[in-house]
Amino acid sequence: MFVDLHMHSCLSPCADDDMTPANICGMAYLKGLQAIAVTDHNTARNLPFVKEAADHYGLILLPGMEITTREEVHLLGYFREVETAVEVGEIFTEHLPKMKNRPDYFGNQYVMNTDDEIVAVEDRLLIGSTDLDLAECTRIIREHGGAAVPAHINRGHGLLINLGLFPEEPCFPVVEVRPELPVNEKLIAGKRRLWSSDAHHLGDLLEAVNDMPTPRFSLGGLFEAVAGLDRMPERA
Repeated sequence: MFVDLHMHSCLSPCADDDMTPANICGMAYLKGLQAIAVTDHNTARNLPFVKEAADHYGLILLPGMEITTREEVHLLGYFREVETAVEVGEIFTEHLPKMKNRPDYFGNQYVMNTDDEIVAVEDRLLIGSTDLDLAECTRIIREHGGAAVPAHINRGHGLLINLGLFPEEPCFPVVEVRPELPVNEKLIAGKRRLWSSDAHHLGDLLEAVNDMPTPRFSLGGLFEAVAGLDRMPERA
């Protein structure tokens, strides 16, 4: 399954305004992707419209978001249903500092429908750190049936960069790694590696190059793979 499982829509202030649900799915289709995950910062409010666009293009959407923990570690949360992701996103948004966004400084935070119309503007700044630590964020994700995956562990705001180690708890069977950067192989031995674009611009979405093994060609199969539930051997 050709995938790109980490990208940001126009709801993330650090992403371009043209990262609309329709544009993201259209670009993913043109690039030959078969499954995507839109992972906005500390929210999932754009996902219902992303799902509508993904269905139109025949793409599998893995609902997700990127949470910033109290330690300023970025943590990806993936779910089986859009509705669950939206619900969990509201929990994390409520744990952000009560700071208003400054669009002129941070960027716009738009909820947009599949006609590229702005249907809502998020006023609270989404790119801050929640007041929940890594263990608490992981617990919330898993209590709602989700999979927690530390994001870009070998880059800024990554677990290995911010903490310098893997904690004993919680345990993470799957991690996201930036392939162009060095990583301590001993620390991730036995873990499945994900890699994605972390796209903030349309042109940055991956081409059909990340061929991820899944037990079934379905949303359920993809979720099992990112959660580490499938126990498939790593591809060389």
